[in-house]
Amino acid sequence: MFRINVQSSIRVLSRLNNIIENVTFRRNLYAPATLGLNGYSDMRERTNGQFINTVDKFKEKMKTFVDDKPTNMIFTEDLRNMIHLAEKNKEDIELVVKMIKKFNSQNKELRFGNFVFGPVVFRMFYYLGDVDTALECFKDPQLDGFFDQLISYQLLMDLLFEKGRYQDILNVFDLIKSRQVQGTKYARHIVVLTMAACYKLNTPQSLEFALNLLRELRELNYVPMRKAAAFAAGLALRQNSPHVALEIVANQKDQQYITMRNIKALAYAEMNRPEDALPILRSVLEVDEPVGKGKRTFIRDVVNKVGESIKKNNRKDLEADFVRIEKFLADQGHISDDSLDTVLCLPITDTSYTAQRREKSMIAASFNRDSQQRSRFTKQKQIRNREGLADLY
Repeated sequence: MFRINVQSSIRVLSRLNNIIENVTFRRNLYAPATLGLNGYSDMRERTNGQFINTVDKFKEKMKTFVDDKPTNMIFTEDLRNMIHLAEKNKEDIELVVKMIKKFNSQNKELRFGNFVFGPVVFRMFYYLGDVDTALECFKDPQLDGFFDQLISYQLLMDLLFEKGRYQDILNVFDLIKSRQVQGTKYARHIVVLTMAACYKLNTPQSLEFALNLLRELRELNYVPMRKAAAFAAGLALRQNSPHVALEIVANQKDQQYITMRNIKALAYAEMNRPEDALPILRSVLEVDEPVGKGKRTFIRDVVNKVGESIKKNNRKDLEADFVRIEKFLADQGHISDDSLDTVLCLPITDTSYTAQRREKSMIAASFNRDSQQRSRFTKQKQIRNREGLADLY
């Protein structure tokens, strides 16, 4: 009895370490809940509890089922359990991959369930931090169609982002465009991650990639999410193209969000047009914020850049006005010490889908009423909802 308790404690500590290492300290672009990672973690706990004394035997049995004998089959329940039992070691990962390939190659007529495994497998890779195997599986011809769900793409790209694999994100995006899953090749969250990767790469080539993508979207009359536009504009600023940043921001409907107004003010300052930057700072003075609502802020570095631009261009006529505005912003708590990079990369905590939809869709669940094959050609109905806090950036 004592031996069983020790084994149980070791497994619990191992799972806790994985949670701390792979979730708490990550620099994700999307919060874990929006990717269904919290639900996956909960299911791991339940599954490990069910197999607490038999997990090793189960894995050994699965090893015998992945051989080439036609009588040996991998069933939905087998694969689902293994995905939630796998630990961060080569043996478990190899077993899961073999099971996935065997399951995918089995006669589809023998499958009567509607469990979609693509997102769950990528949540497992995400939880374990195994970006290399995730990318290999995504590109593997034997698994063609297995990961063709928008949320699977989002999971893979966010994992690549967290690992700093920005060029791989652009490569994955090119593959995604050719597949046109669920009726679109420009899914909004995929575009956000792609623009974020361009921003992080911060090269002339990544700026050109981002601008080409924006042109493609414009030809389709598609307005990207504010977050995507902010990344593209932020990249333009980093590449000394403030005029490009202004054009990108100009196509966004609401100019009063923190990223938009800071990018505009900074762009004008860098273009030696402080007379156009100053009204943006002054705009906060002219707004009566409701009690309890967060204050509209400017980044300290942006405010300083506007002041520097005034001095650089010898605009003495603007100095008194700037000093007055700067003092008001500081006294009233409208200046943030965060950098523009920090604000741009704040994790998205709400994806503008209703909670009910998240429960029923593949964004936070593993089931879908349609089969994997049909889901590739089904155009998802878009449901608009009030934006969450993180979407304001």
